Amino acid sequence: MGKFDGKVAFITGAARGLGRSHALRLAQEGADIIAIDICAQIDTVPYPMATSGDLAQTVKEIEALDRRIVAKEADVRNYDALRTAVDSAVAELGPIDIILANAGIAPHGAENADDVQTFRDVIEVNLFGVWNTVQIGVPSMIEKGQGGSIVLTSSTQGLSGAGGNGSGAGDGYGASKHAIVGLMRTFTNWLAQYSIRVNTVHPTGVNTPMAVNDVMQKWLAENPAAAALLGNLLPVPMIEAIDISNAIAWLVSDDARYVTGVTLPVDAGFLAK
Repeated sequence: MGKFDGKVAFITGAARGLGRSHALRLAQEGADIIAIDICAQIDTVPYPMATSGDLAQTVKEIEALDRRIVAKEADVRNYDALRTAVDSAVAELGPIDIILANAGIAPHGAENADDVQTFRDVIEVNLFGVWNTVQIGVPSMIEKGQGGSIVLTSSTQGLSGAGGNGSGAGDGYGASKHAIVGLMRTFTNWLAQYSIRVNTVHPTGVNTPMAVNDVMQKWLAENPAAAALLGNLLPVPMIEAIDISNAIAWLVSDDARYVTGVTLPVDAGFLAK
């Protein structure tokens, strides 16, 4: 018996990195997965984003666990396209019990960046995308009438002013991750009547393609002050995706059945400095 037997988890940004890790962790405990990813490049993002091949690999790994998965390519910024993808997945797998609004971008380090467009893209993916995800996923959860759990992926930058540098990427990232906390608190009050819990998780730097890529490493090397701000209190440069997935697996389980409205850092002491 797994903790999530018979449950359906809707996860955005599921093609690789944190999203794939979350999908695998919940599937290991019996969940079926709705996996959404854009699988395309956004012009203002300087590092390679996920591909169709990445999403296919997520499908392969979930199916190897003998769980069901419906994977769709959709942009979380596009409400109608996202709704179409999710509705078709719900028709196949059943109503949603868990929502992980995980998709996000951190386009630091672009050369000759268009700061105005970059800021707009970051806010639209990291904030509008989260709002779209919850608005689209919640109706089937409410209709099912058995409660549920939602986790929004913020960041240590969502609880700290560190990281803003006057650029569209830095300011947009910090602002969007703070705003996610506001959404979480609003959703918490709205959805409590349906026994649906809502929380945020706040990772420090995680060993994923969004953080570990040539563009980001070059930017950190050229901005040592920013790199110093990103250091953890515990003696680790960054943590692994599974560390976040384990925290989320607890948050969405009955072990945390009365935990709602919480901002949970998984940050190796970053915010305690």
